[in-house]
Amino acid sequence: MSLFRLQGKFTDNLPKIYALYTGGFLLFVVLMAIFEQMGMTADTIGLCFVGFTIAIYALIGWLSRTMQVDAYYVAGREVPPVFNGMATAADWMSGASFVAMAGGIYMGGHPYLAFVVGWTGGYVLVAILMAPYLRKFGCYTVPDFIGTRYGGNLARFCAVVVLVVASFTYVTAQIDATGTIAARALQIPYEFGVWFGLVGILLCSMLGGMRAVTWTQVAQYIVLIIAYLVPVFWMSIAQDFGWFPQLSYGDAVARIQELEPMLQVGTLKPTETIAGVAALTNLHAAPGDSVLAAWKFVTLVACMMLGTASLPHILMRYFTTPTVRAARASVAWSLFFITLLYFTAPALATLSKLQILDPNLATSIIGKAIADVNALEWIQKWGAVGMVAVSDSNADGILQINEFFLRPDIIVLATPEIAGLPYVISGLVAAGGMAAAMSTADGLLLAIANALSHDLYYKMIDPHAETKRRLIVARVLLVILGVAAALVASLKLTGILGAVAWAFCFAMSGLFFPLVLGVWWKRANRAGAIAGMIVGLGCGSLYLYLVKWGGMAPWIGLDDLRFGIVGVAASGVAMVIVTLMTKEPDREIQAMVDEVRVPSGASILGSQH
Repeated sequence: MSLFRLQGKFTDNLPKIYALYTGGFLLFVVLMAIFEQMGMTADTIGLCFVGFTIAIYALIGWLSRTMQVDAYYVAGREVPPVFNGMATAADWMSGASFVAMAGGIYMGGHPYLAFVVGWTGGYVLVAILMAPYLRKFGCYTVPDFIGTRYGGNLARFCAVVVLVVASFTYVTAQIDATGTIAARALQIPYEFGVWFGLVGILLCSMLGGMRAVTWTQVAQYIVLIIAYLVPVFWMSIAQDFGWFPQLSYGDAVARIQELEPMLQVGTLKPTETIAGVAALTNLHAAPGDSVLAAWKFVTLVACMMLGTASLPHILMRYFTTPTVRAARASVAWSLFFITLLYFTAPALATLSKLQILDPNLATSIIGKAIADVNALEWIQKWGAVGMVAVSDSNADGILQINEFFLRPDIIVLATPEIAGLPYVISGLVAAGGMAAAMSTADGLLLAIANALSHDLYYKMIDPHAETKRRLIVARVLLVILGVAAALVASLKLTGILGAVAWAFCFAMSGLFFPLVLGVWWKRANRAGAIAGMIVGLGCGSLYLYLVKWGGMAPWIGLDDLRFGIVGVAASGVAMVIVTLMTKEPDREIQAMVDEVRVPSGASILGSQH
């Protein structure tokens, strides 16, 4: 019975609390499986999974409510490294990681591994260049560091602008993901699913700020990692690829390469275009052997790495640890928990692809009668919400590879149904996808609202504002920003991965050099930082517009997913030149920078600043 007896501080009991939570969630999954065998419908199971998990997150958010500034902005700086690693992993593994990344690998193959390499490698930069030193500084937000390190409201305001542009772009992708999941799980139109997801997101974050988001994200990580791993292991064992698909799916890749010439992959071209979905005509993309292909891979990796090291909602997670050493340790834990999913994504994409292509499997559809394919329940359900389409272009009644269309973002969500797994697994995956998208959206909206309420309102507009007023402003901003993001997401301006890549490029264009040089170059000054942020964000945004909408041909393969290379280069050059042309910082600032690099001791800023 000692497991159920909680003594001491809340943080001392975290292992017991989350062990009970995990056991309860697994028990819920078992109950849903029993109810499925007793005749519960698929739609009801999906509703139960999504509804139950969102209710749990909302309960955690309510129990974590606070009116303390330190708790609202940085969770009281008492989050242990392991649990901060889990929360950061959930904050990081967004709808792009959970929902869209495997779909990108499924449709595009090798080039999309740049996202995996870049996102993972970015945490090396965070650990080496950023996290411990920002924690030592003791700030609440990224603009708080910029404003205090360089001095002056203009530098702080520029950092707020970059943060809002990058984080708002990112959060629209997460709300897009919640809309996709809710549309299928609840059988409602995508446009309504977006608003359903937003309500869940606000329930988790509005009352408790970073404290609520932290403990909710730990719970969400547990759900999403279970949901991601279970279908992959199930498919691998069922297809005799072994108990560890991450190490053994090479045989599945070889089988796909064997099937593709037979199915005329890359030969047949789609005879029509269907909005929102893509034809399966080029499923296997080997590494390009041209210099340009290698350059595009490397530059996309660079954008993801530098973007990771510049994203405010990730960096602010390390402000919540008790010490500098704990911040460094939590980066390592973050990378471990993230790798569990990233190491599995290529295996999931490969095994799922084989389910559709391999005629030896009962789940295959290519080469089957179109009437039989249209009769499949998963085709009907996903088709009803506009995610899948079948078109008999040559009127022969047989489904060819270029006659099947789907939205890549649904691969992870649809895999259990495609593979013929019990529907309880589909409900589990839907809950995992919702957890991934909600956890990141929580962090992003909080990053924007905290920056606007702390750095813009409190530091620049009303420095004498009472605590209650500051937190009310933050909560009102959360709602306004969430509604605006849902409106933009409903327009479907780009896919989930595309929006995420843009967010990374915006962040690196404006913040990478001001942050890094703010820690590692004492000579860096206010004028240089302001020039770096304005020139970097301006040049990157202009290049994006010209390439995406202005009709300009990309420079040396730098398309709209890679505009951050242009922005960060312009930012670095502008910051160095302007810094060297203007007066160096005073001795107090330079001494503060020296102190920031010492990996121990008290925070430079006080707890109430």
